[in-house]
Amino acid sequence: MGLNERQNQILNWVQQEDALLVEDMVARFNVSSQTIRKDINQLAERHLIRRTHGGISPVSSAENLPFDHRQFLNGDAKTSIAAQVAQLIPDGASVFLGIGTTVEYVAKALVSHHNLQVFTNNLTVAGILGNYPNIRVRVLAGKLRHQHHDLVGEETLSGLRQYYFDYGVLGCGGMDEDQGILDFDPEEAAVSRVLVEQSRYSVLVADQYKWGRKAMARVQPFSAIDWFFSDALSEEQTRLLTSHGVQIQLCS
Repeated sequence: MGLNERQNQILNWVQQEDALLVEDMVARFNVSSQTIRKDINQLAERHLIRRTHGGISPVSSAENLPFDHRQFLNGDAKTSIAAQVAQLIPDGASVFLGIGTTVEYVAKALVSHHNLQVFTNNLTVAGILGNYPNIRVRVLAGKLRHQHHDLVGEETLSGLRQYYFDYGVLGCGGMDEDQGILDFDPEEAAVSRVLVEQSRYSVLVADQYKWGRKAMARVQPFSAIDWFFSDALSEEQTRLLTSHGVQIQLCS
């Protein structure tokens, strides 16, 4: 059974904060404390949040949520982002699709393209595109992260450095105004870092809730990115990205 919309919003909110109190959630969602406590119980049973005295906190800044729980979080925004990215990428291009659930949505949006050469360390992406003979798929070697369905490590980095892709599409664990693009695990951050370096055009895909998330591993500054696709940005975020030379595409 999936999360309801309020639980999704609570999960997004707590990823951006050090802690949330029950009364804050009651005020924001205009429901009873009993209802919020039921939500907390369901999220805690799935190990998505940590209970605290009077509220909740994120599970960890060193570990992202499991892939199966992230897969459907903010699905409408990810679908819109993916559709716009697919319009950017022409038939016949070479593309690296990196780590993250938003990148999975991009893979689904690319299935009608022809003569694409897709490289990936994302096993879900490989599974999606493996059903379409019009797209050639190459999976890089590496160490399997079971919880996240991807491959990382020195073999993956070495494989990446053998190519120079037309487009590199990456997700992220978080974004910070000063630190730039962040991820939770140093090994996944390393893959995304090299992906940006090995792509003519680097394309960051992330929904609005990635801002302020407490991921700890630095990937790249915003200035290293060519395109940013998202569902919403504040005026301050838009000015920041524009000042770094990033082309912005809002998708709704």
